[in-house]
Amino acid sequence: MTINESSTDRIVRGIVGALTLVGAVVVGASGGGTVLTVALGALGVILVGTAAVGFCPLYRVVGISTCKVPAARG
Repeated sequence: MTINESSTDRIVRGIVGALTLVGAVVVGASGGGTVLTVALGALGVILVGTAAVGFCPLYRVVGISTCKVPAARG
């Protein structure tokens, strides 16, 4: 996996992902729909996960990279 996210992209994903996870907990605790809770939880986990590793599989499929400096291969 080659890093294809810039630090700004990773920060934004991390914040939005964390807020999405909090939203999933709030919706679940308030007796909201199970489907909505699971969808928000899954989206939050994906966003936080991609922010943590710096790699977005969708970016790779589409051919996008927000990373300014190519990552060294190791």
